[in-house]
Amino acid sequence: MENTLFDYLSKYIKLTHNEKKAIIDLDIFKQFKKGTLILRKGQFSDYGYFVIKGCLRCYYIIDGNEKNTAFYTEAESFEPVCKIDKKASEYFVSCVEDSILVVANSEMEKSIFEKFPKFETLCRILTEELLIKSKSEFDNFKTSSPEQRYLTMLQKRPDLIQRVPQHQLASFLGVKPQSLSRLRARILKKK
Repeated sequence: MENTLFDYLSKYIKLTHNEKKAIIDLDIFKQFKKGTLILRKGQFSDYGYFVIKGCLRCYYIIDGNEKNTAFYTEAESFEPVCKIDKKASEYFVSCVEDSILVVANSEMEKSIFEKFPKFETLCRILTEELLIKSKSEFDNFKTSSPEQRYLTMLQKRPDLIQRVPQHQLASFLGVKPQSLSRLRARILKKK
């Protein structure tokens, strides 16, 4: 588990043996079963997550219907808004699959930043990358048709097709499950 995290971090910084040991000593690797809710609407949380293995989904429940807004898979991090703004969560986060996550709170982060200041720089870089990615995905969603969104997902996140139930994918793409079935059939027919 640690190697997955360290391989990811090595793209940005070189870790010493002491830095790796300090991370391992935090006891941040947690396992969750498929279906586990790790955040509920109305809950306060001070935890951020990094997916070692598995898939998380974020969703709202509006008029009794789930509206999926994001999926996080291996080597992706997720910081709930409620961790940052200190307000109750407005959405849910659950495990689509059995998952292994790095789970860290603000105190753990502060401790690491004090011992190893380069981690604070790393977090800034990762936050900037996440902001750019989120902005790009939001713009793409707002300016594309459902078919274009589906084709983009096939190109950029093809693993979601096999890992996520169709009704959740449909919600994520902003269509009804029946519309997604028709859309897929139409795309297959074009090929």
